[in-house]
Amino acid sequence: MSPLAIVFPGQGSQSVGMLSDIAAEYPIVKETFNEASSCLDYDLWKLTQEGPATELDKTEYTQPALLTAGYAVWRLLQAEMQLSPAFLAGHSLGEYTALLCANAFSFSDAVRLVALRGKYMQEAVKPGDGAMAALIGLDENTVKKICEQAVSSATDILSPANFNSMGQIVVAGHRAPVERAVALAKEQGAKLAMLIPVSVPSHCLLMQPAAVRLKAALAAIPIQKPQFPILNNVDVMIYDNEQQIREGLVKQLYLPVRWVEIIQYLAQSGVKSVIECGPGKILTGLNKRIDKQLELIATTDKASINALLLKGTDHVR
Repeated sequence: MSPLAIVFPGQGSQSVGMLSDIAAEYPIVKETFNEASSCLDYDLWKLTQEGPATELDKTEYTQPALLTAGYAVWRLLQAEMQLSPAFLAGHSLGEYTALLCANAFSFSDAVRLVALRGKYMQEAVKPGDGAMAALIGLDENTVKKICEQAVSSATDILSPANFNSMGQIVVAGHRAPVERAVALAKEQGAKLAMLIPVSVPSHCLLMQPAAVRLKAALAAIPIQKPQFPILNNVDVMIYDNEQQIREGLVKQLYLPVRWVEIIQYLAQSGVKSVIECGPGKILTGLNKRIDKQLELIATTDKASINALLLKGTDHVR
């Protein structure tokens, strides 16, 4: 059997109409969204299918939408293929989906938790105060130096937020230093340096107020040891117990996502195939730039799902 890992996307993979053609063929998708809607005060499937995009893109709605989408595809694949992955991992919010799929917590608890997470993140920073920017074509040390140079006062916050792939690093913090970092990156020869359209500056110290509130929310739900090994974003280690999960999910809000190291860990551990479970194929693109030897599979539409099911005998129990 080819060693397999499954990864789950974070914010940015959402789109109006996502999973529509998959849901038309596989009822479990719509059923999963109906279950999620019963935990919320709105129709989650209607929001994902009809939008508007400005509403779906709000962090407090994006997070339950993507968690539910990833879980729906996981349930579909498990029903059809009985996957037995060597590892699970998720990018930022996707780590919650990974934990859910490994039965670390219940679906209802997970939906409510990520809705709160999004709300807390949204409320941690006033609109317009924070920003994120993608810097492409620069190494890690150069980006860290740019962050130091772009900070003009002791109260300025700016730091790397996502190490997405070689030469693709996202920074986050107060808007003014983020804008200065974009200008400095261009001066340093970045292939691309630009602000990205997000409603909150994730994975930086501006999220500490949200982390305090999230810690209390996490304390209120039962968490079990995952049934599959899960690599976490904060230290690229496998969660071993309930307390590590609670601490990791809190720290994840204000510390960077170390995605490059996660994929390198999977490859070094013998993983040959990585399935991106959920809408879009952002992680598949990043993973290709990190390790070209991996077999990379996205599940973004009915055609890709059906292709995986046809060739999936290498990945079943």
